[in-house]
Amino acid sequence: MILGGTVTGNFSGPEEWEALLQRSGFKAITAPFTCEDDEATIDTYMRIIERNKVKISEIGVWRNILGGDEKNMAYAVGQLKLADKLGIECCVNIAGTKSTLAWDAADPGNYTEENYRDIVRSIRRVIDQASPKSAFYTIEPMPWMIPDGPDSYLKLIEDVDREHFAAHMDFVNMISSPRRFLCAEEFIQECFSKLSPFIKSTHIKDSRMDLSGYTTHIDECPPGKGTLNYPAILRIIDRYLPEDGAILLEHMHSFEEYDQAFCFVKEAAKQAQVEV
Repeated sequence: MILGGTVTGNFSGPEEWEALLQRSGFKAITAPFTCEDDEATIDTYMRIIERNKVKISEIGVWRNILGGDEKNMAYAVGQLKLADKLGIECCVNIAGTKSTLAWDAADPGNYTEENYRDIVRSIRRVIDQASPKSAFYTIEPMPWMIPDGPDSYLKLIEDVDREHFAAHMDFVNMISSPRRFLCAEEFIQECFSKLSPFIKSTHIKDSRMDLSGYTTHIDECPPGKGTLNYPAILRIIDRYLPEDGAILLEHMHSFEEYDQAFCFVKEAAKQAQVEV
């Protein structure tokens, strides 16, 4: 597997971004551009990425495409088209929410049958309008919307019924109950054993649960800042991902935070005798 993340830090253009990329040690990254960027900018980034022999593991949408927002829908289609054009295998979004509070908010409406049908229709629409030849549209699992576990993800794949719909793995997002937290290695094994045929990109984070009182409170955090057994987890991932399968750090705010997490995962891989 190859380890990377989002290149983060202060930069004002592609050249300064390249310096950060080289310092990071990342061999897999999220796309540093979108379909709304001009072609010259995208070409410049692509030349840098190719020169540094780095894999773009995913390009994100990160917009709510439920509720009839045609601008967000067009953006999702544009991102998938761009992924297909550039040879990026994974275009990732979340399913979307019925909430008006935020684009990714928890809401009771996220679990209704009507909403599930809307999710299926919206995913099909993105794929059908983009007509990708090699890229895949995927949904990042979330704690409070579909899919929220490996079985609900398998059902979604079956119901969408499109060749270019696949899976995005984020096991920490699915550690949303005490049982999944306390039996994390068994749960992560279940996630990969069921979804590995469909996985196109993987996020890696850590998890911690407040054990000091009631009720349940679970937080995500950078690898090394929680309680997940990372050598064991990397051995699980190594069994299921191909050699060029990417694992991406995310949700940190500075180059230094990413660097610390990167070094932690590299050391955990050494302990696990897993090549990263």
